[in-house]
Amino acid sequence: MPALNILLSAYACEPGKGSEPGVGWHWARELARLGHRVWVITRANNQLPIEAELHRFPQPNLRFEYYDLPRWARWWKKGGRGIRLYYTLWQWGAYRRAQALARNVQFDRVHHITFGGFHLPSFMMLLNKPFTFGPIGGGERAPRALRRGFPWKRRLLEHVRDSANAAVAVHPVSRTVFRRSDLILCKTRETEARIPAAYRHKCRVQLEIGTDSAPVAVPRVEDRDLRQLRVLYMGRLIYWKGLHLALRAFAEARTTLPQARMTVIGSGPDEKWLHGVAAGLKLDASVQWVPWLPQEQALQAYAQHDVLLFPSLHESSGNVVLESLARGLPVVCLDLGGPGVIVNRECGRAVATAQRSEADVVSGLAEAVLELASPQEWQRAACGALARARDFRWENIVASCYAGEPQTLLAGGNLA
Repeated sequence: MPALNILLSAYACEPGKGSEPGVGWHWARELARLGHRVWVITRANNQLPIEAELHRFPQPNLRFEYYDLPRWARWWKKGGRGIRLYYTLWQWGAYRRAQALARNVQFDRVHHITFGGFHLPSFMMLLNKPFTFGPIGGGERAPRALRRGFPWKRRLLEHVRDSANAAVAVHPVSRTVFRRSDLILCKTRETEARIPAAYRHKCRVQLEIGTDSAPVAVPRVEDRDLRQLRVLYMGRLIYWKGLHLALRAFAEARTTLPQARMTVIGSGPDEKWLHGVAAGLKLDASVQWVPWLPQEQALQAYAQHDVLLFPSLHESSGNVVLESLARGLPVVCLDLGGPGVIVNRECGRAVATAQRSEADVVSGLAEAVLELASPQEWQRAACGALARARDFRWENIVASCYAGEPQTLLAGGNLA
């Protein structure tokens, strides 16, 4: 494919970070490494870490334009209370900056990468250039049968979220973005289904996350005692991450493996409720609660456990899943969202949820954990985890979008 002049809109873009900032940075870097000439519009507060990284590792094809709202306007997003208004205003200002830039650069393609929510606006489509929107997510939803275990206020929040997502299909700005996009990259099938039918032919399913971890040695089952299975959960302590399901599944698995232990790493608004769930299951002595750790320490935790149990209910991506696989740690998750795209039977278990009760899903999670406590199955899954992580290396993810037709990394498949 010939080299392109690409304008990348990346509100969040920062080297050395995970989540959205890491996505913005990695897509910019990999597009430049593919030989394209890339201009990135991002927030001004990202400038210091970006320039420091470019000083250490120059990227001749990569240029940055920094833009931010006036200082007096930034108080809107303090504490997260006005982030959506701030973001929308930033997007408009970034578009005006892009207009000025386009007078001097003939762009072949404009690409909005972060934030990656299908309900969030991008005005870059107004530049009248071939426009890629995404990968976008946020259309995932918790199955109704699995909401019954939520506190009532959280069930109400889910209904509000459903209504907000349904409104996207008729929102004039969103429909304009979909109409003027040449390509809409969706992180999951669930988000693709949220795009109005008239524009769905433009959609491709592709996760936006990747891994660039250095290769690790294949873990050896001989070095482990799976009778004392060490189960790990890592993530925010918030209801939709499914930790309450993980705790119930772990309690069920312990009837067969009474020496099993579980570590929960994270913090969040539902911590008190989740501690109560564990206490009600009489898990106080077998679950260790660890506050949120710096990334380097968190990465070390994967090597100290045997299975990642991560039954998130509407996760668009799944960074923790990829990090786990990249270190040879098998994953048990639900067949929902990003984790359901990433995990297959070669590297773990994605437990089916369709037409199943909460009790059935919990039993399915417990059975999956016990399957991976078999030395033969665990060794196979550990090898499969490293292989699956290689499919999702950053260079593969970005190249699959820009080298002809984007490829879909679906559960059970490999990058073409």
